[in-house]
Amino acid sequence: MNNQEDCCFAKILKVIHILQKNASGQDCFDESCTRPFLGGTPEVVCFNTRPVTFYLSDASLFEATYTTMEGDAPVTQTSSVFRVEKVEGCCVLLRILAPATSPTATSPYMATNQFLTLNLNCICAIRCLDDVVLENI
Repeated sequence: MNNQEDCCFAKILKVIHILQKNASGQDCFDESCTRPFLGGTPEVVCFNTRPVTFYLSDASLFEATYTTMEGDAPVTQTSSVFRVEKVEGCCVLLRILAPATSPTATSPYMATNQFLTLNLNCICAIRCLDDVVLENI
C-alpha cells in the first residue's frame, strides 16, 4: 500500500476528518463510517467528533498510552479510542481520547492533549463509534 490511492483506510479517515471540521448537527439515518454528516437526531446538539478504534492483523485492538495527573502524581493509562486530526498518505494523526471521569460529563470521552501518528498499513480494520461532542478540541 505504498501508493496513496490504494490506501482505503486513509480515504475513510479523510471523510471523517472533513465531517468533523464541518459538523452541522443534521438528522442521522445512515449508520456507516462514511455517512455525510455527524449527528443523531434533531434534538441532539451538534456533534463534533466521530471516535474510531483500530484493529491489528491479529484481531487485537490497537491501544496507546497517555498520561494524566492525579494530584501531583502522573498516572499512565491506555486507550483504544481516537479522534482523527489529520490524514497524510497512509498515515493518520490521532488524538487520544480518554474515558470521561466527571459525573456531569455529556460525552463518554474527553479529549487529551496527547497525539500519535499511526501507519495505516499496520491496520486491518476500523470501527466507528457513536458520534459525540468533545470539549477543548
